[in-house]
Amino acid sequence: MRWLALCCTPDAPAGDTDALAWLALSFTPRVARLEEAVVAEVSTSLRLFRGARALREKLQADAALNGLALGALAWAPTARAALALARCPGQPHTGRLSDRLDALPLSALTAAHAHHAMLARLGCQHLGTLRRLPRPALAKRFGPTLLTALDQAYGDLPEVHAWLTLPDRFDARLELPYRVEHAPVLLHFAEALLRQLCAFLTARHAGVRALRLGWQHDAMRARDVASGGELTVATADTTRDLQRLSRLLGEHLARTELAAPAGEITLSADTVLPQQDSSVSLLPGPSDPQERTATNALLERLSVRLGAAQVREGRLQEDHRLDRMQRWHAWPAPPAAAVRWPPGPQPTWLVEPPQPLRCDAREQPLYCGPLTRISGPHRIEAGWWDQRAHVRDYFVYRSALRGLLWLYRERLPADAAGWFLHGVFA
Repeated sequence: MRWLALCCTPDAPAGDTDALAWLALSFTPRVARLEEAVVAEVSTSLRLFRGARALREKLQADAALNGLALGALAWAPTARAALALARCPGQPHTGRLSDRLDALPLSALTAAHAHHAMLARLGCQHLGTLRRLPRPALAKRFGPTLLTALDQAYGDLPEVHAWLTLPDRFDARLELPYRVEHAPVLLHFAEALLRQLCAFLTARHAGVRALRLGWQHDAMRARDVASGGELTVATADTTRDLQRLSRLLGEHLARTELAAPAGEITLSADTVLPQQDSSVSLLPGPSDPQERTATNALLERLSVRLGAAQVREGRLQEDHRLDRMQRWHAWPAPPAAAVRWPPGPQPTWLVEPPQPLRCDAREQPLYCGPLTRISGPHRIEAGWWDQRAHVRDYFVYRSALRGLLWLYRERLPADAAGWFLHGVFA
């Protein structure tokens, strides 16, 4: 067996150890908590990750990506031995397990550390010296727990662990160390819960499109103040990026006012969506997933700062009238059913109402000078059901000064015809 013991840094929040355990579940299903550390049996995963060194480097990279302060780690054939070696960094990484454990101080084993004062008077400073003492006398004086832990560390007795499993949904709470009166301060404490969420999502190879941060007001609040509040943070695509979620949550909290001081916060993600790891393109461009993610993250922050109505997204909708095949919605627009593509290019901006154009002697439209036809005509005859019947021939023209334009020619009363500017291509 090949056990890996993982320890957070001493100053890491208590929840980071739980997050580290969830992160380890993305490497092996055999993960357990052992005192202050996380232990994982990875012998069956070494081939998948191309060896112990590659697995360790991948685990360290994922921990850093999720904001977890990973401290010492160590390998050993048993879980307790791995934990003992992790507690004593700087020890040799090769050699027989018994020789490596014999050189460790008593503080490396919790059961021995509890009796350190008595054992020191007996001349025991290392595990090797303790192991050489008479076993019946040790059991009589210190009880069977010390010998059991010692034998399990050296592999003479089997270990029993309660394997960790991922919950079906993420819901975490944190009691604040003091009363928080301003919403932006909540971000500092919410980041600890965000690290747990991202580790949970990594283990499930999934992401979220929305998360909910709630807070409970202090019991000393005014009578007309509710017991708590919450806000929902939505993203444009499925993500588990810690920095992106933290920045977006910070933008929302910067525009939130607490009705009363908060003493507790909760973070939940009701819907978890699978996230496929896509290949990165060799050349940057619109198809680059990293570029799309960066663009979505920027638009999310702009939508919060400027308001949802100020950032809009164009969507196609089912309609055979060219000017009604596109509608602009507040970004991000809700998912829509698949629609037929329009028969021709759709302009970036519509001119409402359409602008009448002058014509030359040949009845050709003019706009900042003569125009060159690119495509058309495409005839549309519709609108009788809403008293807006029309017969229009749509064209795409090029202007030397204004670029590509979307024009139509409409039948007017008395058999006349008129040209109108209806759209501009960016």
